[in-house]
Amino acid sequence: MFDSVQGVIKDLGELGYICDKRIATVVYLAQQLDKPVLIEGPAGVGKTELAKVVATSLGRELIRLQCYEGLDEAKALYEWEYSKQLLYTQILKDKVSETIAGAQSLTEAAERVGAEDSVFFSNRFIVPRPLMQAITAEKPAMLLIDEVDKSDPEFEAFLLEILSDFQVTIPEIGTVEATSQPLVFLTSNDAREMSDALKRRCLHLWIDYPSEELELKILDSKVPDIAQQLAEEVVSLMHKIRNLDLKKTPSISETLDWARALMALNADSIEEEIVNDTLNVILKYEGDVAKAQNELSKLIEKKTAAPAAAPAKESKSDSGAEKKGILH
Repeated sequence: MFDSVQGVIKDLGELGYICDKRIATVVYLAQQLDKPVLIEGPAGVGKTELAKVVATSLGRELIRLQCYEGLDEAKALYEWEYSKQLLYTQILKDKVSETIAGAQSLTEAAERVGAEDSVFFSNRFIVPRPLMQAITAEKPAMLLIDEVDKSDPEFEAFLLEILSDFQVTIPEIGTVEATSQPLVFLTSNDAREMSDALKRRCLHLWIDYPSEELELKILDSKVPDIAQQLAEEVVSLMHKIRNLDLKKTPSISETLDWARALMALNADSIEEEIVNDTLNVILKYEGDVAKAQNELSKLIEKKTAAPAAAPAKESKSDSGAEKKGILH
């Protein structure tokens, strides 16, 4: 259990998740107030990862519901295991025959069988889905409702009851109340606006692309073997690329992938050729690659134009000067 906001920063940092005080404060309050958290922001900034490390830090089981268009209650809450019910019917058919023996009419026979509904509609035939798993867990769990913005508004409305009362009503059995209240994190990539009713029930957290300083800390944490100069150049160029009008802006996950790719190619600094060869690691559309290459060309022009404008100065060390990357 987190004992303070600084404790959140420390505990998550030990698990490799670098967060600022704003994020840590929301996580701490969610625990203290037993409130769900709606985490919004661009894809790849660490929303899902935050839920995972919080669950690990608190020693809670992570139960994940991946949302998608068309998701309904049956897939999210529970389903009846009809094949198992049918198997039990075949096994107990002799008992069924005994039950309806002597019935004077079909109606009477149906009533006798109906009186035994509790045999076939009980907990043994229910297949719990993520929402019910979280509610009925013996120990407090972490429920991650991932990419809730991909679900339909009708499903979002259904979630309101779950998040308010933490109970489920099953017509054949009755109301199932939470054994222990789960900690709930919902994530959204902002594909559509969440309803005011949902936001009112949750603490809100917006996670944006990190500052250069924070992203450099994340890179050093996730890729500890990277050279300092290469790390600084990767982060600096990523921030320049994010300022472009791109179809898909690269996020932290792409920064990490790019850094690992450059290390695999034994790069010690960012050069024009290796950048052009690896832009497909961080950019997923050809138009975005073209825009990034144009930005790269401008950087090179500025780099070469600056010394050309100044008087050339030669020194004994010029011939043995260390090779610099395009950002230096």
